[in-house]
Order: sequence, then structure tokens, then C-alpha cells
Amino acid sequence: MTNGLIGKKLGMTQVFDESRLTPVTVIEAGPCRVVTLKTKDRDRYEAVQLSFGEVKESKLSKPELGHLKKNQAAPSRVLREFKKDGEPTVGQTITVGMFQKGDWVDVIGVSKGKGFQGVVKRHHYAGGPESHGSMFHRAPGSIGASSFPSRVWKGKTLPGHMGAERVTVQRLKVVESRADENLLFIRGAIPGAINGVVVVRKSKKS
Repeated sequence: MTNGLIGKKLGMTQVFDESRLTPVTVIEAGPCRVVTLKTKDRDRYEAVQLSFGEVKESKLSKPELGHLKKNQAAPSRVLREFKKDGEPTVGQTITVGMFQKGDWVDVIGVSKGKGFQGVVKRHHYAGGPESHGSMFHRAPGSIGASSFPSRVWKGKTLPGHMGAERVTVQRLKVVESRADENLLFIRGAIPGAINGVVVVRKSKKS
């Protein structure tokens, strides 16, 4: 087995539990196939590589197809590696049944891209007065010293590209697991857009 699964974010909804209304994110998690096993002798580390989501062969490159065919795996666009847990075998299918109600999980995804943004949106600057005559509204303001160091310090919070980066949200609770439908209901929000690929793994902080 492994410590996680690959899935697809379907969106958010809300469910009623014993005492309250809970916002949840619905994830189509698995089924995932074990493509190959990384070993210390050959690869210098141990891991389990899973595949998710079948595609046409024409969508993949020859190296990708060769890797999958070598392991008798169906053409898949998404491959991820997970920590080895137990004794998995090549060709084994991992389903959402590995997670149960009440489990704690970490979810990894790629956040929504926001393009080039200014400091107010990107770094939550307050901005200047909006009243008449101010002439200072959403600009970053002074960013450096004088003749020393005669440059901008590294790490300054300036305008730039925002979003579209790997984000991990830790310790989210599994509200419901539907093995027959490959669905996982996780309390709270997770990174990424609808239909984005996510990784769900057992929480490191549980």
C-alpha cells in the first residue's frame, strides 16, 4: 500500500453531520494503479509510483508510453510517487477505501493562477488614502535606502506573478468516504481550480 492517492477536485458543497452544517470539498480520488516500485538497490530510495486518469496514447510522448508499457500500465497522464507502506505490488489498484471517516489528511494542489498582480492584492498592502488630492493609492511606496546599499534588498514584497504554485494544506478531516463512487469529502477548502489534480495523503501531524 501507500500513504496517499491521486485525485481530481470536483468542487465544494455542504453536508449535515451530527450537530452542524459542514463545508466540504469533493474529490474524485482514484482508483490508482501501482506502475512501478522504487527500490534502494536500483534507485537509492523507496517509493511507490501511482498513475491516475487514462488518456489516449496520442496524448503522451514516446518515453512516457514506453515507461507505462514496460510495466503493463494503461496510458495515463498523471504519475506521482508516494511513501511505501506495507508490501504493494506492481499492477495493484489503490482505491479511496484506504481513507475512512474521521481520518486526517494533507492535500497538495496547484493554486489558481492570478497573473501579474500589484502589492495590494499580492501582499495585502493597505494602500494610500483614496480621498481627492492624495495621488498615492495602490503603489508600493519607497523600496530602498540611499547610496548604501544602492540596490533593492532581496526579499522585498513587490508586484509580480501570483498563484500557480504548489500548495500543501495540512490536517484536514475526512467527513465521508464513498468507496463505491471513488469520492472523498474533506472538510474545508483545498488549493486549485475545479478539475485540478490533487494529491491526498495521510496527515503528517495526526
